[in-house]
Amino acid sequence: MNNLLDKTALITGATSGIGKACAKSLAKLGVDLVLTGRRKSRLLTLKEKLEEKYDIEVKILCFDVSNKIEVEEILTQLLTEYEIDILINNAGLALGIEKIDQGNIENWDNMIDTNIKGLLYVSKIILSQMREKNKGHVINLGSIAGIMNYPGGNVYSATKSAVHSISEAMNIDLVGTKVRVSNIAPGAVETEFSNVRFKGDDQKASSVYDGFEPLSAKDIADLIIYVLNAPEHVNIQHTLIMPTAQRNPYVLHRQDK
Repeated sequence: MNNLLDKTALITGATSGIGKACAKSLAKLGVDLVLTGRRKSRLLTLKEKLEEKYDIEVKILCFDVSNKIEVEEILTQLLTEYEIDILINNAGLALGIEKIDQGNIENWDNMIDTNIKGLLYVSKIILSQMREKNKGHVINLGSIAGIMNYPGGNVYSATKSAVHSISEAMNIDLVGTKVRVSNIAPGAVETEFSNVRFKGDDQKASSVYDGFEPLSAKDIADLIIYVLNAPEHVNIQHTLIMPTAQRNPYVLHRQDK
């Protein structure tokens, strides 16, 4: 059953990883897309490929979710032209694994501004329309790190813990409406996540996944599609998804090479 046909989804951070995988999966189901990100060339390439392959419309918006003024201006204008049925708050990042006393404050600010403030800036505007229309579904990308901290996770884990709390708060604040909110909390997923965290050190990034099969961006997109496609009376509020080899951040089976 496809309950998503002809709907419109806004995906933040759609230039790579989970956001890009969600765009592809939704396009296959006939969902029109509004894709945002900071890398315009990647957005244009994705738009061209999806519109060529599927009978959908793809609009791209190039901005940084942590820029409050840009978010407000661009999304307020968007809502005069589009009705957003699905919001996927995917934009986010981790930077560094230093201990608190050795942390880089610029990295902290970047994670807090993107992972928490950016999510709030976007959600506030889109949820106002969803409440008015009395329909919609918000997907927030959390993390196992928001449930259980790990060495070097500190501020990143705090931001994802905030995402989990905000997701719960959204559900409470939207009681009495048909707007649903779901928090998706992945474990180890092999995307550009670790490359960003380690500032482009590909060898260090790939070593994170040595000895086991991590989740892929498509695995997360498949779960998100399942959650979005649930009947209207079903609200899957929180889902933890891990590779079979990983049972929590500390319990991970790696095979010797």
